[in-house]
Amino acid sequence: MSTIRTGADTAPKSGFWASGHWPTLVAAFLYFDLAFMVWVVLGPLAPTIAQELGLSPAQKGLMVAVPTLAGALLRVVNGLLVDRIGPKRAGAISQAIVIAGLFTAWLSGIDSFAGTLALGVVLGFAGASFAIALPLASRWYPPEHQGKAMGLAGMGNSGTVLAALFAPTLAKLFGWTAVLGLACIPLTIVFVLYLFMAKDAPNAPAPKRLVDYFQPLKSADAWWLMGFYSVTFGGFVGLAASLPIYFTDQFGLTPVVAGYCTAACVFTGSLVRPLGGALADRVGGIRALMIVFVIAAVALAGVPQAAALPTAMGLFLIAMLALGVGNGSVFQLVPQRFSAEIGIMTGLVGMAGGVGGFYLASSLGFAKQWTGSFAPGFYIFAGLAVVALAALMFVKGQWRATWGAAEGVRI
Repeated sequence: MSTIRTGADTAPKSGFWASGHWPTLVAAFLYFDLAFMVWVVLGPLAPTIAQELGLSPAQKGLMVAVPTLAGALLRVVNGLLVDRIGPKRAGAISQAIVIAGLFTAWLSGIDSFAGTLALGVVLGFAGASFAIALPLASRWYPPEHQGKAMGLAGMGNSGTVLAALFAPTLAKLFGWTAVLGLACIPLTIVFVLYLFMAKDAPNAPAPKRLVDYFQPLKSADAWWLMGFYSVTFGGFVGLAASLPIYFTDQFGLTPVVAGYCTAACVFTGSLVRPLGGALADRVGGIRALMIVFVIAAVALAGVPQAAALPTAMGLFLIAMLALGVGNGSVFQLVPQRFSAEIGIMTGLVGMAGGVGGFYLASSLGFAKQWTGSFAPGFYIFAGLAVVALAALMFVKGQWRATWGAAEGVRI
């Protein structure tokens, strides 16, 4: 059983901002925010790219899903790097790769479906920032503030709003490949700020053997947490990538208007992530997640019945609110159970979330191509939320009686 140890363990309890290192928290947020902006940029650009390259619905779904899958797999790599070389250095390497990849794509241009998939792999390094930014911030804060620290750093997923707001308009003005080059400007600015502001916490775990990093997978708790996050974060990022396609195909919106609608939905889910962490600190992550799964399942199952845009928007906003709270709630639980392995667990849980996002984004595309409707994709994912609720009810008693009670923190 792992115990909670942070740099503030031996210090008296204090207010949130005084209990950690706020410049690092800000740097983690900025890094995460801009990384997420470019991670999902193919979603808002998808209607324009599909028209220019003549992509089928399934190809559009795969194009926006590949960055999610690549980011999921690379999160495990980044989780290992965090524990081996420290989160600050790992973050610097990842940012350099993304900036170089986008600059190269802008210079050379992309004129094929295969090229978009290759770009998606590069963008996966941006999505893998999750496994770096969260432990970078989290290691500075004590247990009673873990939910808020992880939630504020994780609020960087609001970068998806920036992509939805600006990418379609910039693509209309300058062409969609120009967006890739323009993105390098804010990425470089944040990279410089990150180098000056971020600082590794003094309580980094000692280096371990490679095989030791995967010890958490021997615990069923790790698999449960990964499964729950595959629904909450998978739903969030899968919708963030797919909604521009849905709005243009289902309601005939222009890419720019679809981007605005997507931005509203994504902003809602991003805004409440830190609130989800704070709520979980207050009422417990388990109780918060149970509410999340119920609301998300009902909202997503209702989407196919929405015949008008306002109704669909309302349901998506409700779903994103729930999923955003769920993201913060899961990561209130992770450090309570796996504090000593927070780096690799952030990577593993984040990977599961990315896999869930890949499934949702790609399944919506295939559903549209095979059945002529997005409905099967939404119904199946709503069903997964119900399954997650049943699983949570199955394990909650054991969790509260064992590690939750042992740590003395509300779960």
